[in-house]
Amino acid sequence: MSRRNAGPAEIRTAVLLTHTQPEQTHDAVRAAVAAAERVGCRVFAEPSERAKHGDAASGLEPVSALEGEPDLCVVLGGDGTILKALSRYAGTSVPVFGINYGTIGFLAAVDPDERDEGLERAFSGDFQVISLPALTVDVNGTAVALNDVSFIRRPHGRVAELAFMVGGQEVGHVRCDGLVAATPAGSTGYNLANQGPILAWGVEGYVVSFIAPHTLTARPLVVAPDDVLLVRNAAGRESVDIVVDGEHVAELASGAETEVSFRDDMARLAQLPGTNFYQRIYEKFGHLAR
Repeated sequence: MSRRNAGPAEIRTAVLLTHTQPEQTHDAVRAAVAAAERVGCRVFAEPSERAKHGDAASGLEPVSALEGEPDLCVVLGGDGTILKALSRYAGTSVPVFGINYGTIGFLAAVDPDERDEGLERAFSGDFQVISLPALTVDVNGTAVALNDVSFIRRPHGRVAELAFMVGGQEVGHVRCDGLVAATPAGSTGYNLANQGPILAWGVEGYVVSFIAPHTLTARPLVVAPDDVLLVRNAAGRESVDIVVDGEHVAELASGAETEVSFRDDMARLAQLPGTNFYQRIYEKFGHLAR
């Protein structure tokens, strides 16, 4: 289960990560550096971050000068950039505090109009930490997904034919465009577009849904955390792409199979005290029913 804990008592070092449209975040970078200085926090960034922000990044130190892990990662960007930061620090105790400069910003702690207050609270350690689970998939080693693992037919290729087993029992064999296994945090992404159920943060388990199933009977399935998902590509079919958090990582060949497993407590997402998941659903996606 995702757990809420008090944020770090003291933030002395932080890494800053921004999205691919720097002109939108130059001022926010300056504000972040200033807010950190007021509480005695040093802010570090990769060379690419410092280069793309020019003079606005003058107060950022090179990440190569950082000893060990930072106390915090601050993200100026959307869900994709926040997810990138969560993946970077998966398996560590580093919380990720996002300020939304994207489209939806479901994972962000605050929106741009709350930027200054959000930065003050971030660098002061005035936040809670939500422990997020992940999915692991056996491909060329082990890949970790904080959002979802997708098995997708190739563009212009034939319709895929995928079977999946849970706990050793086959429960689906469907001609489709693909299959998605999503964490609770990822259930509002690709899975939601497949009309799969939204899993609240704190739910122990994950959801499996189909992309454009060629049947009227395929239904999403919520899987218990200890049950391993096995996905098999039918013999005689074309390979399908395996995509982890939006990044292509491997292929599932004809007749091949691979396993997806649930892993608890893999990443830490910073949120302001009093954040309510259901209020966020309402604000970001509107009414669930009218």
